[in-house]
Amino acid sequence: MLNCNLTILKAKLLFLLALLSACQPVGQEPAQRWQHAVEGAYAANISNDAKFSVVSSIHHGISLWDLENNALKYNWSQQQNSAENLVLVTDIADNNSHAITANRHDFSLWNIENGLSEGFWSITESTIRDVAVSNNGDYLLVGQSNGKVVHITIANGRRLEFLGHQEKINAIDMLPNGRIALSGSNDFVAYVWDTVSGQVIYRFNHPSRVTMVALDPKGRFAFTADSKKSANIWDLKTGELITKLKYFNRQEIFSAVQFSPDGTKLLTGAPSRKVSIWDIATGERLTSWRVLPREDIRPAGAVVYSVAFRDNNQVITESSSGYAELWQVNKP
Repeated sequence: MLNCNLTILKAKLLFLLALLSACQPVGQEPAQRWQHAVEGAYAANISNDAKFSVVSSIHHGISLWDLENNALKYNWSQQQNSAENLVLVTDIADNNSHAITANRHDFSLWNIENGLSEGFWSITESTIRDVAVSNNGDYLLVGQSNGKVVHITIANGRRLEFLGHQEKINAIDMLPNGRIALSGSNDFVAYVWDTVSGQVIYRFNHPSRVTMVALDPKGRFAFTADSKKSANIWDLKTGELITKLKYFNRQEIFSAVQFSPDGTKLLTGAPSRKVSIWDIATGERLTSWRVLPREDIRPAGAVVYSVAFRDNNQVITESSSGYAELWQVNKP
């Protein structure tokens, strides 16, 4: 009987070791590391094709980086002269035509090809929580602390206010054509809605406040996650749940999300420096690792602001450490 129990215990230990080894970091060190902000960054966004990133910092203002050559393309200024008006959210159009940057009350549209500003707007009724921009800078999306999400048509100045949420907005996203939006709020709900009519297409309920949302640029999936233990991938064509991400932690908070171009993987970043790759079909975590922290702060830490697949075997991250990091990913 004792031998039988020992055999069972040994089998369990081997299973746990195998499980742990499968979740070990791909590599302890990045293949390449580039400093994009001295003394850390306050916001960053990587383009979906991993060719550009926008980084906000107190010393450099807003910087647009060419990630293929690690070259500074432009430095932009948006009245970043105090902690009150630092750019805290940014987005890059799917076709890399434009970028949008925002502090607490102001947002700007930038042309990536020529570096020129194409508009500056202010909001006085509440603070800005998140922003998104469509291809060619045709449409802007602004999520606010008063629960409103504003969709702006640049050509004619049309403003549509989505009023479905009851509490402050935490995250928003928009398809490249600007026609479909996704928003998540403290009211425990994420909505997929039509930006022309303002009508709700799908309602995704959560057990706690929705902290992260993302749309697959190809219109296949939606991702919603809350502050407790629910992170879901939805079929954007039917509104049906595809899978829930599976993790052993009591909770998992996400600060960055991207779908793989082939629609099989989900890439996430976290405030805990953690980067993970998930299987969309099963919700299983395939691998994970941590970005390097800033060396001049204690305790050492970094928030992963943005993540992107460069190809099937490489991932790029931007974090609050002020560094962009290129990671070699071994196929699970």
